[in-house]
Amino acid sequence: MLRQTLSLVLVALLTQVSLATPAAAKTRKEEAQKRAAKVKSALAKLGTGERARVEVKLLDKTELKGYVREAGEDRFVLVDDETGTATTVAYPQVGQVKGHNLTTGQKVLIGLGIAAGVMLFLALLIDD
Repeated sequence: MLRQTLSLVLVALLTQVSLATPAAAKTRKEEAQKRAAKVKSALAKLGTGERARVEVKLLDKTELKGYVREAGEDRFVLVDDETGTATTVAYPQVGQVKGHNLTTGQKVLIGLGIAAGVMLFLALLIDD
């Protein structure tokens, strides 16, 4: 009886091992390409020019702040606000990008929200 049970357990384990598929591990190059594509997409959404303000953290822990003067196929140019220094940065070098500009629609919605809040406050104040 013990022999049959051990045999069944062994067969079940061998079947499970033979049916298991190895996990597809991404190479560092694939990860870098994926990260670079995300950075490129984020910068494309922000656009270029003095209104395209960003904070960029590079993989070597360097932090850059400024605006995107131009964005190319494999790199972009970031101009520092304080010094006016232009730095060319390749997309794979970037670890994180934070944008600091709002679209016109977002600004309008914020303004409408504030106006509605003030109107509500005044309406409640007058009723009392």
